[in-house]
Amino acid sequence: MTADESELRELRSSVREFLEAKSPEEAVRKLMESEPRFDPAVWSQAADQLRLPGLAIPEEYGGDGFGLVELGVVLEEMGRALFCAPFFATVLLAAQALLASGDQDACARHLPGIAAGRTTAALAVAEDHGSWDPAMVSARAVPDGNGDGDNGWTVSGRKCFVVDGTTADLILVVARTVAGPTLFAVDRDATGLAAEPMQTLDATRAMARLTLDAVPATLVGAQGAGGRIMAKVLDIASVGLAAEQAGGARRCLETSADYARVRHQFGRPIGSFQAVKHKCADMLVQVELAEASSREAARLADEDSPDFPVAAAVAHASCSRAYMVAAMENIQVHGGIGFTWEHPAHLFFRRAKSSQLLFGGPAVYHERLLDRLGI
Repeated sequence: MTADESELRELRSSVREFLEAKSPEEAVRKLMESEPRFDPAVWSQAADQLRLPGLAIPEEYGGDGFGLVELGVVLEEMGRALFCAPFFATVLLAAQALLASGDQDACARHLPGIAAGRTTAALAVAEDHGSWDPAMVSARAVPDGNGDGDNGWTVSGRKCFVVDGTTADLILVVARTVAGPTLFAVDRDATGLAAEPMQTLDATRAMARLTLDAVPATLVGAQGAGGRIMAKVLDIASVGLAAEQAGGARRCLETSADYARVRHQFGRPIGSFQAVKHKCADMLVQVELAEASSREAARLADEDSPDFPVAAAVAHASCSRAYMVAAMENIQVHGGIGFTWEHPAHLFFRRAKSSQLLFGGPAVYHERLLDRLGI
């Protein structure tokens, strides 16, 4: 299912109106210091009123069957508002991993709850080294000895940088078997599972460290398919992250331009000075490029184009750079006040930097681009 331009504008308007009411700066700051780091009531409203968790989940699993284009609109608005919610972890990481696995039983078991907003989920891949490359995974999974090789497994190891890992109802874990990296499903209340919050640069995106000690797990997909699953998930998640980054960058540009119009120095608006004009112009170029690349990648994904993996890597690289530029220049345009804890500019800078590093940082995503190009 694909929405036309008028429907996309209506979707954007509805999501923006909702987030302006539910995710103002004061709400973001409050949630940054709370646990859980999101408001369950607001999450329920997002699911019940706007059906956001199920937007891009197939209709057969209780979703609305839209694609990455529509999801990109939502993520741009969430990035613009620094929305604190388990949306990215649940919808972009976990749900896409389930779909990529091709395991219809697992999808039928978990996706309807995700689509309805009743189930939150997380994807645990990275370990102490922070790499999302399945080949770097050292966590181990072994059959539990009950004779049921498909469903009876235990997983042991340690996972880090698990987005929303302390609150997720379902955790999908990439662990190594004799066949290679493999995806497993673990329940929140499983014995042997311990989760602790991590202190990271960006307090608006909760991350956790998980310790798994012979935790009961269920196989998702085929043994050894973790590499293939993660390649697809990272392509889709990179485009979703790119849309979120583009939305945040656009907000930084708007904030800077508004401030440059009203802040006076030497008897005139600072926006009339050439240096400030150049900063805002450079930000505009970066933001426009970011939006164009992320939206084009989303379109190619929905068309199942063979060019999508390359477009996804390009979007990730260009949007990461654009958000960092916009966030830094936003601080500069605001001058002294932009450096203070009381001003929101630092919140966007922290999100920009953490998003840039989320899937490995510039060296890794440029390497991924070369790989997708076949170089």
